[in-house]
Amino acid sequence: MNWNLKNVLAIIGISALTTITSMWGYGKLSKTSSFENDGRLPANYASFFNGNAPSTTVDFTPAASAASPAVVHIKTKTNAKKVESNQNQRKQRNPFGDLFGDEDMFGDFFGGPRIQPEQRASGSGVLITADGYIVTNNHVVNGADEINVTLTNKKTYKAKVIGVDASSDIAVLKIDGSNLPYLVYGNSDEIKLGQWVLAIGYPLNLEVTITAGIISAKNRSIDINSKQSDKPVESFLQTDAAVNQGNSGGALVNTSGELVGINSAIASPTGSYAGYAYAIPVNIVKKVVTDIVKYGTVQRAYLGISYPKDGLSDEQIKKMEEDLNTKFKEGEGIIITDVLEGGAAKVAGIKKGDVLVKMNGVNVKTAPELQEQVARYKPGDKINLVIKRGGKDLTLEVTFKAKLGSTDLSKSSSAAEKLGGRLETLDKATAEKNDLEGGVIIKELGSGILGKSRVEKGFVITHVNEEPVKTVEEFYEALKKANSSNIKIGGVYPGYFGNYAFILNLNE
Repeated sequence: MNWNLKNVLAIIGISALTTITSMWGYGKLSKTSSFENDGRLPANYASFFNGNAPSTTVDFTPAASAASPAVVHIKTKTNAKKVESNQNQRKQRNPFGDLFGDEDMFGDFFGGPRIQPEQRASGSGVLITADGYIVTNNHVVNGADEINVTLTNKKTYKAKVIGVDASSDIAVLKIDGSNLPYLVYGNSDEIKLGQWVLAIGYPLNLEVTITAGIISAKNRSIDINSKQSDKPVESFLQTDAAVNQGNSGGALVNTSGELVGINSAIASPTGSYAGYAYAIPVNIVKKVVTDIVKYGTVQRAYLGISYPKDGLSDEQIKKMEEDLNTKFKEGEGIIITDVLEGGAAKVAGIKKGDVLVKMNGVNVKTAPELQEQVARYKPGDKINLVIKRGGKDLTLEVTFKAKLGSTDLSKSSSAAEKLGGRLETLDKATAEKNDLEGGVIIKELGSGILGKSRVEKGFVITHVNEEPVKTVEEFYEALKKANSSNIKIGGVYPGYFGNYAFILNLNE
């Protein structure tokens, strides 16, 4: 019995000692543990220190009342018309369209013209001047024969198109008026994740509608502008403010009532709002609108480089590193996979395998960020680029060029946009191999006039209207001199015998 009592007491003593030791050890450990709670906050909560946390109460009424009168309802009408049937058009049509009566099935079936019925649609727009200039989406007014604009006071105006830019999905309209309400520009560079914004427009043919949400992402690319342009520019602001069909072209404003974006698209499996909406940053909008009003077309700057899409797999990065004989860490910048002959980058000394890190002091880590920065400049603008080469940072001065390869403001850029595709000056090796003094090679056909013609990718243009051209610059200069909308291009297919000629109609 005594032995058992001693044994029990010993066990109790050991247990007490273990408990005391554990508590002492925990106390010592907790002083250095990352789970301590001594009233301090981590560095990423710096804005909340000393009781400076922002108020969670936000009043949207001042911004809504200031901005909504400047957001307009746009209604369009496209007249019925005959459309000549061809293989390209048949491929692009909805195969169910003919079956359900929205096109002339029999005319198309028997090879004749099909009838596209009258179409009506609606969207939104934003007044940006007191005398009636309006910014909206290109896809809202594209192809329309009649455009009517209605203000919140129910007054309706006829609108005319001043200019459009399919690459950024922006259009500028004009109505005759004075002392009209309009929105002031904000600064989309200052937009931060989590910031409150309002989406204002005319969804589903309703009256002016305002929804609220936050900026949920920046510099988003959803590959939607490629449906209407060979040179899409996408660096969207993403928001969860509810946006539906009809909101396109409407305003995204901050809580100060300033315009920070033009609503352009939604991501949805159903075609209706499902949580994500996308707006064109106002800093891109300002540049495009200014160019359209001042020059009649966008003065688009080109750097002259090729680079991969974001989100490469480890295997793709490894192969690219082997091909370029370099090391690349995704997220450190934009790796340059090719430098185009005659382009701004080539002239500045940029090489394949370089990693573009900064543009005029702004970090660029993704393709949308690069597109947004380049979209702000025009041909002739000079900027500094920081590139990483061999583990070292180099600063190079670059003078942007136009698509045609010169630094002149592109008066022929409307023709260039119509042609579409991607043209480059023929490299010397290919020229010598085919006994040519020079020429312009079609690298990509695109969805413009080139893509609808009989010419094929790889064709080398050596003449325009019988005038020899050796470079991209000379090609576009020849376009300027053309006296009619029909131009004749002549040239060769490298490796094949004979010369070929094609007629391109710039009015198509």
